[in-house]
Amino acid sequence: MFFQDSNPDLFRNLNTQQRQAVECNPQTSALILAGAGSGKTRVLTTRIAWLLQHAHAGVHNIMAVTFTNKAAKEMQTRLSAMLPHNLRAMWLGTFHGICHRLLRLHYRDANLPQTFQILDSSDQTAIIKRLLKQMDIDEKVLAPRVLQGFINAQKEAGLRSGSLDAPDPYTQRLIRCYAEYEQLCQREGVVDFAELLLRSYELLNANATLLAHYHSRFTHILVDEFQDTNNLQYAWLKLLAGGGAAVFAVGDDDQSIYRFRGANVGNMAQFLRDFGVSEPIKLEQNYRSVGNILTAANAVIQNNSDRLGKNLRTDAPDGDKIRVFSAFNDLVEAEFIVSEIKMLQREGHDLNQIALLYRSNAQSRVLEQALFQAAVPYKIYGGLRFYERQEVKHALAYLRLAINPDDDNALLRVINFPPRGIGTRTIENIQAAAQTSGTTLFQAACTMGKKTAPFIDLIEQLRGQVGVVSLPELVQSVLDLSGLITHYQNQKQIAEQERVENLHELLNAATYFRVEDVQLDTLPENLADHAALPIIAFLSNAALESGENQAGKGDSAVQMMTVHAAKGLEFDVVFLSGMEEGRFPSELSLNEAGGLAEERRLMYVAITRARQRLYVSMAQQRMLHGVSQFGVPSRFVDELPENVLQHLSPKPKSKNSQENSHLKFHQHAPAVSNQELPRDFDGFLIGENVRHGKFGVGVIIDAVDGGSSAKLTINFGVDGIKVLDTAFAKLAKL
Repeated sequence: MFFQDSNPDLFRNLNTQQRQAVECNPQTSALILAGAGSGKTRVLTTRIAWLLQHAHAGVHNIMAVTFTNKAAKEMQTRLSAMLPHNLRAMWLGTFHGICHRLLRLHYRDANLPQTFQILDSSDQTAIIKRLLKQMDIDEKVLAPRVLQGFINAQKEAGLRSGSLDAPDPYTQRLIRCYAEYEQLCQREGVVDFAELLLRSYELLNANATLLAHYHSRFTHILVDEFQDTNNLQYAWLKLLAGGGAAVFAVGDDDQSIYRFRGANVGNMAQFLRDFGVSEPIKLEQNYRSVGNILTAANAVIQNNSDRLGKNLRTDAPDGDKIRVFSAFNDLVEAEFIVSEIKMLQREGHDLNQIALLYRSNAQSRVLEQALFQAAVPYKIYGGLRFYERQEVKHALAYLRLAINPDDDNALLRVINFPPRGIGTRTIENIQAAAQTSGTTLFQAACTMGKKTAPFIDLIEQLRGQVGVVSLPELVQSVLDLSGLITHYQNQKQIAEQERVENLHELLNAATYFRVEDVQLDTLPENLADHAALPIIAFLSNAALESGENQAGKGDSAVQMMTVHAAKGLEFDVVFLSGMEEGRFPSELSLNEAGGLAEERRLMYVAITRARQRLYVSMAQQRMLHGVSQFGVPSRFVDELPENVLQHLSPKPKSKNSQENSHLKFHQHAPAVSNQELPRDFDGFLIGENVRHGKFGVGVIIDAVDGGSSAKLTINFGVDGIKVLDTAFAKLAKL
């Protein structure tokens, strides 16, 4: 069925560049370089409507591929409003969805049972754990998530186990497990997400007749978010388009931020070569942000080389300047952000339209605490609140057992995590023994002999430290003795490394924590002098932060998320926090080829989430791994044009400045208290403000214990960094 001029207003809301994209030659492929907020979805859906309306294609001749179900549904809704006919014959969906449809139709040719089932991520983890058990491989030797990541990476590269080889024994073991996994899945009639794409590619590549059928059927293939395609997805598209289909690819190389998932930004330049496209059509008119925000975004991204090149513009006014704030430390930064949010709220801004962005999940903890204490409701978008995260709950469970080993729920959570050989059968025996004798699980576990002895010893060690060491030292013991840090460090995936960061952030939380932060009327009076009071107060505070200020469905709340999670979203006001070198850009990225360029694209995405107002904040001093460390502003802050900035604090020198040793601190900033940093050097603390008769006010950024005295490294701002011995220097605390 073709449509003949059924919608004369098709181009009513399109600008010149958008209309050029929609009406480009229907017989040839095109790459649409669509900047942030440039209306790419409108162009994609209007292109489909135009093809149908002008008889360039029928519904059954079109395939439209997206990356998310949300995007697919949005396109379906828009098309239904634009066109009067049934669109069910059109293949519109995600890569995985369309591949699933293909395999269902041709399951025999794909060597699958008709009733094959799809494994989600947790199902795949479970089947891998079962496989390792069958192969008699200890999870300590080969973590299930490591094997899962290896298998998915090979499939996304288009590689089967039989085509792999490796000289080292470790990788050889991974390959053997991959081979066994393939056989197990085939035997049980299940496919994981990566398998959907790989098997559909293999199906078409091996069956010339079937491929010819789809070549004749799909004359137009449209692809959304093309910059996020990996190598296998690109090969799959090339295979389907090999019969002469016109591919209409829409994407933005400046927003390619998923390299860790296999996305290859180079596919866009490769597309130009492979499909004979002379140059991309650029959508540079932005309908989202005010002028100053776009000026900043353009200035930052222009520092990347190998771009296809575009420059966002807008008809909107310049708007507010970008507010830049350099805080004394991360606590002051969080307090500043909360005070600004409360001011915005008083001015009538909807909290739902205020976003708080950060580079990594671990950064949310300090921000959450400040919002919680100020009674500002918030939601974590695409993730869990800090104290609800799996690894944090594990560590807290060990703390709970340290003060109360009879806490059965805490014991069940960690008795075999990290894995220590206490299996389901042993746990069932413990539960049965406890029920028979009327005791707690810990008491029953004490009678189980060698199997549980290491765990019992661990808990007893932690119990022995209660009241003897400080709260931060006890948390450090939990992280060290439990093996949680080592467990996650041994798993190389990015998600697992974020868990390590979160555990270090828990140590920071313990270092900053004061008992008076928890209302004492929430604690029993008889605990006032109890040795475990700091631990109990800390655990109570964690539970309260986890359970309160959670906005209900539909309630207005500040939206908190990583920059990655913010892609595709937009807000009236955006706070971009933690803008220090090594944090954003991340330290890991600086050691990877192409890493810095991707971090800069991530910064570009962060800036372009804001419609009206953008805040950029950083801390000159931040708690990392329980120790206060000195930092300098991110190079990305230095790349922001000065004429679009409003500095709300004295401007510090950046990492790129030749004067980066003369960072100017806020002289009125509060000193860090003894409870926050318990270790002292001849009575002085790292992070503490001091005054010197000659050099003035400074902050202690490092120290070395010299026995009867200490050598303090102090930043005196304009007078630079000095190393002073407390035996001779006359220093006064502020």
